[in-house]
Amino acid sequence: MTDYRIEQDSLGKFKVPARAWYGIQTARAVENFPISGRMPDTDFIRAHVQIKLAAARANCQPDWLTVTQRDAIVAACERILAGELLDQFVVDRFQAGAGTSHNMNSNEVIANLANVALGGEKGLYAPIHPNDHVNMGQSTNDTIPTAIRLALLAKLPRLLAASESMAAAFEQIAEREHDTVKSGRTHLQDAVPTTIGREFAAYAWTLRRAAANLGAVRPLLCQTGLGGSAAGTGLNTSPDYARRVAAELATLTGETIGVGDLAAQMQSMFDMQTLSAALRGLALELTRIANDLRLLASGPRTGLGEITLPPVQPGSSIMPGKVNPVMFEMLNQVCYQVLGQDAAVAYMTQAGQLELNVMMPALGSALFDAMDWLTNAINAATEKNLKGLVVNRERCARFIHDSVALATLLNTRIGYMKAAEIAKESEQTGKPVREIVTARNLMSEAEFNALVLAAANGVGSAGGGG
Repeated sequence: MTDYRIEQDSLGKFKVPARAWYGIQTARAVENFPISGRMPDTDFIRAHVQIKLAAARANCQPDWLTVTQRDAIVAACERILAGELLDQFVVDRFQAGAGTSHNMNSNEVIANLANVALGGEKGLYAPIHPNDHVNMGQSTNDTIPTAIRLALLAKLPRLLAASESMAAAFEQIAEREHDTVKSGRTHLQDAVPTTIGREFAAYAWTLRRAAANLGAVRPLLCQTGLGGSAAGTGLNTSPDYARRVAAELATLTGETIGVGDLAAQMQSMFDMQTLSAALRGLALELTRIANDLRLLASGPRTGLGEITLPPVQPGSSIMPGKVNPVMFEMLNQVCYQVLGQDAAVAYMTQAGQLELNVMMPALGSALFDAMDWLTNAINAATEKNLKGLVVNRERCARFIHDSVALATLLNTRIGYMKAAEIAKESEQTGKPVREIVTARNLMSEAEFNALVLAAANGVGSAGGGG
């Protein structure tokens, strides 16, 4: 036996691996595009197969697809959706414009599975043909952008859950440290008192806001152009196909799949760019928060050291005992990569011409990576570091009472100029503001401590500017 079979298409004959469930057009693409070595995203494979399954059901009408053909295609799709033969989707992520190679990869695998189940042979494509039956009423131009949308919809709940888990961890710390007073800092200089609780509650609120912005993109992704065929005209589609296939996809995915403008949805990548912008917003907030935590954990002796992050690995190959904030360093790196993916998506969004944006394979891949990387990085940082974070309360207390900015609390008691005198004395002598205040009999130490706590919790009129 040979290790290949010969198939023929409009360009001629070509060798296909004998064991392969894909066919000639896929084999040509494997040879043409040895680019990244990265196979298709699994959610994307599944989404594209869901489209083929939904199309077979929608096309089962008189003079279109027979019940036997439908059932064979559906059964093949269900095997793939159950996790079988995912290794047969082999076209590199950087491939023919618009994703024709992946579309044919799906068509060929499904056709071969269906034919063998019906007693036929791989590569002969009878009674099920990849183009005539599996691809009936479809085009690369409407199936690929629809599959990208469905894959993104599949990933979205996982990313939102990861974001909520991190927000909840911040909120838990905030509740635990509600009255842990610390020095606020503006311009990286000492500022008025705040609390760990207020600081960390703000992180939780911001993450939830960014996640809500991300979740708001969901209805846009549900509006597909499936049924537009090659140029949004619906050429060669069965009666009422666009509505029928959308209903089938809604049942398969559990999403409120609807029909958008059939021409616009293959010309424009606006909805995907909107998602990318929301991912950028989340990444920007995450990297800011990660940098704050690294700064707060700096030390342990010569930095701020207000928090301690759980050690997960030795921090140096030369310095014994050193431990680094590696989980949030990792999160930073992922966020920067996501920003790069967003820039790539922006360029590819504007790169469409006339009836089609042919950048879709790489555009989809960039979004898949951004969502998966963020999901995994957020989960790892939350589980391995954030949930074990320890607040160094004594360190926070020492910093706040060493801060000259506490003189600001006296503004409403003795006026700005007299408060400035106390700040200057504290600066020159090194004495804490509390000591100077009690020495001048302005208030007792207990009264001053209560004033600091009230100010940190936003109670009363004490406050300060930038």
